[in-house]
Amino acid sequence: MPPIRDKFTIHSRAVVCQDVELKGDITIGPGTVVHPKATIFAIAGPIVIGSGCIIEEAAIIVNRRKEVMRVGDNNLFEIGCRVECPSVGNFNTISTRARVHHTVRISNYCVIGAACLVVPTDDETLDDYTSIFGPAAERRIWSGRGRIQEADLRLKHAEYLREMLPKFNRLRRGDGA
Repeated sequence: MPPIRDKFTIHSRAVVCQDVELKGDITIGPGTVVHPKATIFAIAGPIVIGSGCIIEEAAIIVNRRKEVMRVGDNNLFEIGCRVECPSVGNFNTISTRARVHHTVRISNYCVIGAACLVVPTDDETLDDYTSIFGPAAERRIWSGRGRIQEADLRLKHAEYLREMLPKFNRLRRGDGA
C-alpha cells in the first residue's frame, strides 16, 4: 500500500495551532479548535472532523481503517485521550486520558469518563446518551437532562478558545476551504 500523502484541509474559521502533529488526509471543519501538541494521524484512511469540536493538548486521534473516520460536530476531546473509533457522532465528551478502541462507534451525547478504557473485542456501537465511568468502565444511560445547557457551555468554550489561542500560538493553515 502506498503511503497516504499528507493533505490537510483546514476550514478558514478553524483554529489549528502550528505545533499540532498531522499526518495523512485530514479535513477540519469550521469553528473547530485544535490545541498545541495534539496529534491527528490518518494512517490507513482519511479523517473528517466536523464543526465546533475542541481537541485539547496531547489528545490523539488515529484512523487505522481504510474507511473514512468521521467525527461529528461539537465534540470535546480532553487532554491526553486517545480515540481510534471509525465514527464519532455529535456532542460527545472523551475525558482526560480515556482510550477508545477502533472496534467502537460512538453515537451522540456520549461521555467516556476520565482514564476509562473502552476496548471491546467485537464491533460495538454506543447508544445515544451512554456514559462510561469509573475504573471498571461501568455504563449507564443518561436521561439527557441538561444537554441544552451543556451544548451552550461547549459553544461558549469553543468561542473563547477561538479568540484566545491565536493570541498565544501560531496557527496552521491547510490546503483549502
